Formats: sequence, structure tokens, C-alpha cells
Amino acid sequence: MTFDVINPATEKVVRSVPHTSLEETDAAIVRAQKAFESWRNVAPGDRGRLLRRFADLVDAHNEELAQLEVENSGHTIGNARWEAGNVRDVLQYYSAAPERLFGKQIPVPGGLNVTFHEPLGVVGVIVPWNFPMPIAGWGFAPALAAGNTVVLKPAEVTPLTAIRLGELALEAGLPEGVFQVLPGKGSVVGNRFVTHPLVRKVVFTGSTEVGKQIMAGCADQVKRVTLELGGKSANVIFADSDLEKAAATAPYGVFDNAGQDCCARSRILVQASVYDRFMELLEPAVKGVKVGEPGDEATEMGPLITAAHLGKVASYVPDDAHVAFRGTSPDGPGFWFPPTVLTPPADHVTVTEEIFGPVVVVLPFSDEADAIRIANDSEYGLSGSIWTQDVGRAIRVSRAIEAGNLSVNSHSSVRYWTPFGGVKQSGLGRELGPDALDSFTEVKNVFIAT
Repeated sequence: MTFDVINPATEKVVRSVPHTSLEETDAAIVRAQKAFESWRNVAPGDRGRLLRRFADLVDAHNEELAQLEVENSGHTIGNARWEAGNVRDVLQYYSAAPERLFGKQIPVPGGLNVTFHEPLGVVGVIVPWNFPMPIAGWGFAPALAAGNTVVLKPAEVTPLTAIRLGELALEAGLPEGVFQVLPGKGSVVGNRFVTHPLVRKVVFTGSTEVGKQIMAGCADQVKRVTLELGGKSANVIFADSDLEKAAATAPYGVFDNAGQDCCARSRILVQASVYDRFMELLEPAVKGVKVGEPGDEATEMGPLITAAHLGKVASYVPDDAHVAFRGTSPDGPGFWFPPTVLTPPADHVTVTEEIFGPVVVVLPFSDEADAIRIANDSEYGLSGSIWTQDVGRAIRVSRAIEAGNLSVNSHSSVRYWTPFGGVKQSGLGRELGPDALDSFTEVKNVFIAT
């Protein structure tokens, strides 16, 4: 069975990719388990060198990978180059980890007590379609560094860069079976990661609904799981902020990757005293977002990923929607949707549900307590921004908002050397930074009587 990969900007077939069958998935997992027996015993320095070689090859193929992502996912070329560079950087960062998986010596009477961080075994990584390269790297790089082997399932509609990364891993010298890419259906390959007893952990990024199913499935074997799920992040703008900068940057906090980002600041909360002025500043910023051909260096936003997803996003903006203003998007082939700003009632579906497209709602708030209340009135808690020039307020509000990642006077959510993840129904566990390694190892305690 094969799947036709479609270019979302042209609707043309890029190539057909064979799907991995259940039997092939089982065979890959067995190969990964066999490879684990030797990979875990590779000297830390040697494992680190292999990961650095892998990073160097990714760097050497940055433009190839970026162009592949433009064609497969409709990402802008600037974003795609950053994404390939992020895979390189994450591999470089975790290449230092094998020699730094430190345990502890704990004082005890009658002997010596030490701890070790032992690898888990085979790790199944399930990658979404919105950021195929970086999110793959966030899973496989720390897992490999900690001594695990990895089977990775890319999203059905965006497998091409993952397949290429698997080839580069072999070219870098990673042994056969250590890192395998298995394109195919989630109901076949992804589900087998959950049910196969040799897979000791599942890393999943995607919708909250599917994440809950994976978590429930993993519970049957008490299987470790990391989940990075949905978001409905708030961009909170206080009256004392640099209003011009807040308005100029707000579109890029939500419309990047056509809004197909779980960290998108899709709820803009503005203090009532500056609400009208903010909207005056926001309109030209939104209309100035350059939507078009993803391969064009000047393009800032590309298409949505599929026709089905375009239909889903459009369903949130019917003819009678509370549209304040919109940007523009191309006519003709491609899954295009213009940047759209809504001003709905506070209890409207567009305020509460993750749209996952270039649609943002703007809501007024009265004071600090009201801003915190609205920001926390969500089942999600992944990311968000706070705009203020009052340092005390920045700290108070940061501590009060329920989210795993917050930025003050910026829209930054991801740095590979700091932890990333959500609270509430936005996920479980942390990726990136030094914390990620803990989720790919088990602590073993050893007491030696003296």
C-alpha cells in the first residue's frame, strides 16, 4: 500500500510513499531491540561522536531538507531552513549527554550507595505534520543519546524529511536498527508502538484526543509516555506595554506556520483602556503579513496542510462570524486561508477550541486579576506571552498563568537548551533542555555493603 504525498501549495503529487505494514512494524521493533543490546554498551564518547557526525550531515544537507519540507509541508523556506538547523542543534546539544549522564553517591550507613541512569530500551516516537523535522529531533536525539534505540513514525501526510533523516543517520554511522523511520498509518504503526511489549516508551505530539487514547493504551503495560498536545495560548497585553511592538509582533505569534502550531497565541487579551488603540495598530500588521508561495524568500505564511484541514479551519469562520479584519491569501490551487482576526463573545467556540489555523480572537480585560482569570479559563496550558514594562507584574502574572512555557515581551516558546511542555490537557512530561534525558532513562539504585 502507498500514500500520495501532496504539495499543499500546488495540490500536486510530490511522490508516493510505501506504508509500513503491521508485520513490517513488528520486524522493525525486533531489530531495534536487538540493536539496543549493543547500542547501550557503546562507549559514551563514541556514541557522542556518532551523534555529532549525524548533526554535521544534517547541517551539510540543510538546504536539501528545507526544500523538501517546503514541497511536502508548505512551510516557508525561511522556516524550513530554521527547522533543519534545529535538528542539527538538538543533535549537537544531546551529543554531549552520553558522557554526562551522572548518577549520585548518596551517604548511607554500612556501605556505598550509588545511582545510575539506565536506558529504557526501544522508544517509539510519533511525529505530527505541523513541524515534521524539529519535533522528530526532539524525540530521537535525547533518546539515542541516553542509549535507547528509536522507531519513528512520521505523520502520514508529511513523511519525506523523516525518511531522509533516517538515511542520513545510517550515513553518519549509526548501526542498523538503532534509528528506523516507519512511514504509515497511525492506526497501524503508531498503535503498534503502544501495544508492542518491546517498546518501552512512546513519545507523542499531536491532538489531545489522540494523546488520551495513547496514554490509556500505554497504561495497560505501565509503559512510559511523553505527550505534547493541544494549546489555546494567551497573549496578554497590559496598558503599560510597548503597544506598537506588541501589535506589530502579535500576528507572528499566531500566524507563523499558518497558525498550525500548538504554541500559537490564538487568544489576544488586551487591557480595556488600550483596546481600541491596539486594534488600530493590529489591523495594518495583520494585513501586512505576506501570504504566498512558500519557496519565495519574502513569504511569511504559507498554506494549510490539506484540503480537509482547510475545511475544518474555515468552519470556524462562517459568513456571519465576528470578523474584525482579515489579511489576504492567494487564489487558485493550494489550501490557502487568510490571516483572520475575530472579536467574538467570551464564551464563543472560537475562544475555547483549538482552531489550528490562522485565526485569532481578541478579548478585552479590566485588570491583572481579570487577565489571569481569562488566560486560565481553558483546558489547555502550553504556552503564552505577557506584554508589560512592569517587572513585578511580569513575575506575578507569569507565576499565576497555568502554562508550561511563557515569554515576557516576546513570543518565544522553544529553545533547545530549555525545557518545553504543557500543563493540564496540553501534555505530560518535558522535552528539550537537560530535563528531557530524565524521561529516557530509569534511575537504578545500588547499595554495596562495606
